Amino acid sequence: MQATHEVFNQPESLVNYNLFSTNRALQAALNFNAPQLDTSELAALGELCGSAHMQDHARLANIHAPVLQTHDRFGQRLDSVEFHPSYHALMAASIGAGLHGAPWATAGNAAKPADDLAVRSMPHTKRAAGFMMFTELEPSTLCPVSMTYAVTPALRGNTAIQADWSAKLSAGSYDPSPRVWRHKSGVTMGMGMTEKQGGSDVRANTTRAEPDGSDAWGLRYVVTGHKWFFSAPMCDAFLILAQTQAGLSCLFLPRILPDGTPNAIHIQRLKDKLGNKANASSEVEFHFAMAWLVGEEGRGVSQILEMGTMTRLDCALGTSGLMRQALSLALNHTVQRRAFGKPLIEQPLMRNVLADLAIECEAACALSMRLARAFDYPDDYHEQAMARLLTPVAKFWVCKRGSHFAQEAMECLGGNGYVEEGGQGIMARIYREMPLNSIWEGAGNIMAIDLLRALRKSDSVAHLTQELAPAAGAHHALDRLAKSLPARIEEMATELEARRLAQDVALAVQAALLYQSAPGEVFGAFCDSRLGGNWGHAFGTLTSAVNFDAIIRRALPQH
Repeated sequence: MQATHEVFNQPESLVNYNLFSTNRALQAALNFNAPQLDTSELAALGELCGSAHMQDHARLANIHAPVLQTHDRFGQRLDSVEFHPSYHALMAASIGAGLHGAPWATAGNAAKPADDLAVRSMPHTKRAAGFMMFTELEPSTLCPVSMTYAVTPALRGNTAIQADWSAKLSAGSYDPSPRVWRHKSGVTMGMGMTEKQGGSDVRANTTRAEPDGSDAWGLRYVVTGHKWFFSAPMCDAFLILAQTQAGLSCLFLPRILPDGTPNAIHIQRLKDKLGNKANASSEVEFHFAMAWLVGEEGRGVSQILEMGTMTRLDCALGTSGLMRQALSLALNHTVQRRAFGKPLIEQPLMRNVLADLAIECEAACALSMRLARAFDYPDDYHEQAMARLLTPVAKFWVCKRGSHFAQEAMECLGGNGYVEEGGQGIMARIYREMPLNSIWEGAGNIMAIDLLRALRKSDSVAHLTQELAPAAGAHHALDRLAKSLPARIEEMATELEARRLAQDVALAVQAALLYQSAPGEVFGAFCDSRLGGNWGHAFGTLTSAVNFDAIIRRALPQH
């Protein structure tokens, strides 16, 4: 039988390539922030994340979503979530790479600055680069990984629990078995803050915690109530917020109690989410569950935000990673796909779109990696000021840009980008994932208000000025914006313009970073478009003066 047609002009999937060695923007950011860093382990991780077998695990983990098992066949409560084997393979790979806790194993878990060796090894910066690359592979499984990484600063509020759990939290072994912590080779942690009636307004929480004596872990409580979003319910323990006699408090709630019995955490259902399919997000009820106080009673919000600060870093890193993967897929497609007599990447308008996306991607990477660097210097006053300022800025701006970025990158693939099958289905997965990082851990308004709080500290403007100083005189539009920011900050009496301020601080810092780490054509095009007004309201509206060839060549995912 004669075939109806011959299949041609369909691009090969982007597979079996090294996500690190082909990412020049990430290498430049590392060279700027941690020039002394040995990147051999990152190169090995990049090879793993770009491999065909790991991409297949990512596909299967998202196709075969987690399944909740509330009871066994005899009616006994199970409160268990069953995952596809590919989910466990991804978890083992990310934890084996230290993305959940390597910085704390390097720097030590005590509440003290990192030692000189830890600073030289830049563990948070190195881990950030690895986190970005793994996000390109599969972002859903990084939810419990991120929370495990972020919990250490908050857990210092209970030295007994920290002493018992810290080694397990930073161990490079993934152990999903439901056993008491002391019998496991490694543990993970989740969190639960929001409730039905409150959302971001966690002070409206109604979950109650009643005193129940004390033991080796300190003050013990019995918890009754619920959580509307309870992230990664198969983790070994969780930090939650509950009302105590002194007010909203932070509590440590293990899934398996020290005596080996299950805690009274009843999973009601799993969330049916837009994206993030491989990860289980749940609604739970606490039926006299046991928990232990972390930090001061009544100061739970500030205590748990020690964890939230670092998960917000991961939101920016994760979105930057998704941007890179979306750009790589768009470039891979347009290099191979021909239209109107030549490859798509040679079509003038497509070159404009791709170059614009490349500039945005590199700026997001530069800002996110700069923020990560700040956590490697806990005893440096300027670095800690920048951690306070750039955490809400990067979370707000990078994550806000993500969805628009993914839509434009998907359009580069046309209809092939909109389908779920095969290698092209990665783009659809990215598009569905993008809004999560903007919403999780505080949406845009919360971040803009947090920036105002940080800027109202007496020396914050001086630190921002210091951060922008290396690029003074490099571009007239950047100079104009940098000079306007102090007065705008001083004059802002209300939060009505806080989003605009967050945007402009992000753009100014991104420009200053690109001046120091990127080629001149990237810096110049960024400033001309984002700061100078030579840009439209969509990607692909750069002026003809831009060096499109150099920018696109720098961004290509293959040498």
